[in-house]
Amino acid sequence: MAFMVYRSIKTKYDLVSTEYYKDELSYQKIIDGSNAANLLKTKVSVVQEGASIAIRLPGEMKNEIIKGQSWFYCATDAKKDRKFELQMNKNAEQLISADVFMPGNYIVKLNWSSDGRQYYAEQNLIIQ
Repeated sequence: MAFMVYRSIKTKYDLVSTEYYKDELSYQKIIDGSNAANLLKTKVSVVQEGASIAIRLPGEMKNEIIKGQSWFYCATDAKKDRKFELQMNKNAEQLISADVFMPGNYIVKLNWSSDGRQYYAEQNLIIQ
């Protein structure tokens, strides 16, 4: 019994967000952005390609002015989380060096706008 108490005290618990009440109020924007992204012909792709992480937005985003953010969220350790401003090329692609990440399972949360419309997509990614 003493071991279980000791173990539970030493277990680390990271919240998804420290501002979850504020985040809940903006959740409707995520729903609307997800619906908009689901209407696009192709889906978002986030993959590790050697020493880089490639983010590819749908083909409809090519040659568009895109503003947004990517959040690499690690549910098991908040210290692994990384956020980046989207800097897409004309093919709606961005490469990020894999060196800035620790290996692990991530949920990549992409939030972007193009032509006055908001989009949102999530994808699981395992970084080696």
